[in-house]
Amino acid sequence: MGPLIGITTRIREVPSSAGASPTHTLNRAYTLAVERAGGVPILLSSQDPSGAPTILDRIDGLILSGGGDVDPVTYGGDSTEETLYGIESERDAFEFALVRGARDRKLPVLAICRGMQVVNVALGGSLHEDIQSHIDGSHDHFLSGEDVYRTPIKVTIDDDCRLAKLLSASEVAVNSIHHQSVKELAPGLTAVGWGDDGVVEAIEYQDPTWDFQGVQWHPEFLSEKGDLPSLAIFEAFIQTAQTG
Repeated sequence: MGPLIGITTRIREVPSSAGASPTHTLNRAYTLAVERAGGVPILLSSQDPSGAPTILDRIDGLILSGGGDVDPVTYGGDSTEETLYGIESERDAFEFALVRGARDRKLPVLAICRGMQVVNVALGGSLHEDIQSHIDGSHDHFLSGEDVYRTPIKVTIDDDCRLAKLLSASEVAVNSIHHQSVKELAPGLTAVGWGDDGVVEAIEYQDPTWDFQGVQWHPEFLSEKGDLPSLAIFEAFIQTAQTG
């Protein structure tokens, strides 16, 4: 059996026999990407942060998935920003605990979109509450529908980082489904990828003994279309989780 990979979920209201019900959800693209790379996906529902250590002790790797916005209250941001959506305080607290525990254990982590933002905030960084409002000349990064399989964003990658070595490339074309981004980097984190509008698109941890990769785009969608860089990201993550 492949390594057990915990993947965080989000709350959405879905139809049920009791009417619209709050439900822990995850786009299937995540689980398929993990299975395709040889891992075994386990869905993690948001819960009391005190349960994070037990969970981390039982999985081989952690994927922090996309979703709604991180609450600006957690990083001293502007909670009145009109574009904010999907805030889940319980999810924020739970995922912050997962991030800190994973770092302490050196547990492999792949952080995608919101997940990358969560790591930055959990470790002491901040976010731009809305890219187009705060970064002059920025693109519209919030694609939807079939556009999530397009790759209009060109990301330049630092030649010396782990991601560049993994992809054997210093530039990659990616999708984009977000309106927030990293502002001030947390201590220990380094930006290693940037969009052509200056938005931080990839981060890594300075201590190489923690296998952490954060990407602002969505490789789980692109991997469904056979995108080689996206497949490589998941394959490398699963291999690391397998070998410890």
